[in-house]
Amino acid sequence: MKLRLLVYCALAAAAWAQPGSRPTVLHAARLVDVENGKAIIPGEVLVEGDQIVAVGPSVDRPASAEVIDLGGRTLVPGLIDAHVHLFLHPGAEDLQTVQESVPQRTIGAVLAARDDLMGGFTAERDMGTEGAGSADTAVRNAIERGLVPGPRLRISGNAVDILGGHEDAAGYNPAQHVLSNADIANNALELVTVIRQQFKEGSDFVKIYETGRDSVVGGKLHTPYQYTEAELTAAVQEAARVGKRVAVHASGEPGTLYAARAGVASIDHANQLSDETMRLMHERGIFAVPTFAIVTYFAEQAADSRTAERERQSISLHAAEFRKQLAAGVPMAMGSDVGPFPHGTQAREFVLMVEYGMSPLEALRAGTLNAAKLLGWEGRIGALHAGYLADIVAVSGDPLADIAALQRVDFVMKGGVVYKRPAK
Repeated sequence: MKLRLLVYCALAAAAWAQPGSRPTVLHAARLVDVENGKAIIPGEVLVEGDQIVAVGPSVDRPASAEVIDLGGRTLVPGLIDAHVHLFLHPGAEDLQTVQESVPQRTIGAVLAARDDLMGGFTAERDMGTEGAGSADTAVRNAIERGLVPGPRLRISGNAVDILGGHEDAAGYNPAQHVLSNADIANNALELVTVIRQQFKEGSDFVKIYETGRDSVVGGKLHTPYQYTEAELTAAVQEAARVGKRVAVHASGEPGTLYAARAGVASIDHANQLSDETMRLMHERGIFAVPTFAIVTYFAEQAADSRTAERERQSISLHAAEFRKQLAAGVPMAMGSDVGPFPHGTQAREFVLMVEYGMSPLEALRAGTLNAAKLLGWEGRIGALHAGYLADIVAVSGDPLADIAALQRVDFVMKGGVVYKRPAK
């Protein structure tokens, strides 16, 4: 009986997550054309199946179409977060990965994916399960099959780390043999072996810890590198062999330079970059993913004043460096590092990117067009454009005038399916 009930629920969810059988017209006060950097007033989108058919101030309205009037809201492309952790939640990050089982954490990841979708994020890149291995493969596949609601996902399984590195289980009683939150690889050969195993288990890309742990001395960031340029190059080449890419956690030099020279897809955090690293990133189209929201949250939730001051110092340093990176033409993709702070609230990252030097349009592009390119979905999502997948959100207010409007998501459509409507 229980098995039949589970099968029924799965089939019902799959049916619910199918695009509508009739066309849908979305109408709102305005629509943001992120490609051309302008608002269309009013804004309408015609959706058929899972695709956008037409966009403009007015579109054809087939006789059978459902018209959804979103009033004074603004239509924008579905938001994209290029740095999330679905398998983490607020609380002691190191303890939850030890105390909670992988099945428990997987259930949490499913709920986190739902919360992110309802927050307007229709696509994400999960940057490591933090010890849950390839459990993210199951979450991605369940979402793709329509069994559970969530964003489109690019997944990495565990991140890759060195013995005693950034995410190895340091600081515990050695006799307890606490497992690392990452897959360990200590040289180029081991990197290739780990990467092949991760791809076998379903990962879409590779996440590597290249630097850590960080310290700030005299206003300057210090962070040891973990892999040499040659080792990172071996990883990038192995991923490229099967059409995949590498992202690195890297906050400063020389690790960031090694990563840029090796040809990674993104340098996540990117707190402090040399002129040469910024030049290479601009030249090669390597994205920086700043992740301001996580450090801001840690500063606000700090247990004591010393910790709060350390986090604020880190933010101040990063904000100054971020402005230099913008001036140098470093490509930017929005990534929040959500997980240690509540899922579904990460649109705050847009607000912080604007606070630290971006225009609202640049920030919105970072979380739509740019992030779509980084995730390998360029030309399919990231804009309201005929022929693109119908990933569309509506927000209260005008994000080109007030980027905080992206924190007020009232309507969510992904692939032509409506997951959230304004409260009546």
